[in-house]
Amino acid sequence: MAWLARGSARALLAALLASTLLALLVSPARGRGGRDHGDWDEASLLPPLPPREDAARVARFVTHVSDWGALATISTLEAVRGRPFADVLSLSDGPPGAGSGVPYFYLSPLQLSVNNLQENPYATLTMTLAQTNFCKKHGFDPQSPLCAHIILSGTVTKVNETEMDIAKHSLFIRHPEMKTWPSSHNWFFAKLNITSIWVLDYFGGPKIVTPEEYYNVTVQ
Repeated sequence: MAWLARGSARALLAALLASTLLALLVSPARGRGGRDHGDWDEASLLPPLPPREDAARVARFVTHVSDWGALATISTLEAVRGRPFADVLSLSDGPPGAGSGVPYFYLSPLQLSVNNLQENPYATLTMTLAQTNFCKKHGFDPQSPLCAHIILSGTVTKVNETEMDIAKHSLFIRHPEMKTWPSSHNWFFAKLNITSIWVLDYFGGPKIVTPEEYYNVTVQ
């Protein structure tokens, strides 16, 4: 009977471990980089979308709540030289609730996009509320203009010494994993110098926002 009791105990322990492992696998990650946009993952924490008629404010809002975007550059790869080349990059315009509007990046010369930028610094960045719970909550498809997204065009450059600490704080507070990335990859801080802005947040085509209008917004 003792062996039967031991066998039952092992079976019970195995079942408990299996259920715990399953819960870990299917539970969404929390914090930055997890499902539903990290620090903005709860509806109570995501600020309300600004009025759609205020395109400059909508643009700043989308930039600020975005943790990543798709950056399009001109390829230097021989197979697709001179053609558009897009990649997803983590970004930040500042700590939650204190965005500057400047998209900062943490880049490495090993990245294909960086090779492209070294030859041609012009790039276009797209960010969308599809990365938050906003569009799912309202039933908006990511391609729908109601699922607001913005397109920023300009040049990507390394930040200077006076801006280094701002870029570092902006990125590391929202992407803490970056602190552990291997130094051998020669990471550096960069930003998008915005020259053109398009906002798609409703039907009827994109709204054009000037950089001056964009940066003059007071973020609340």
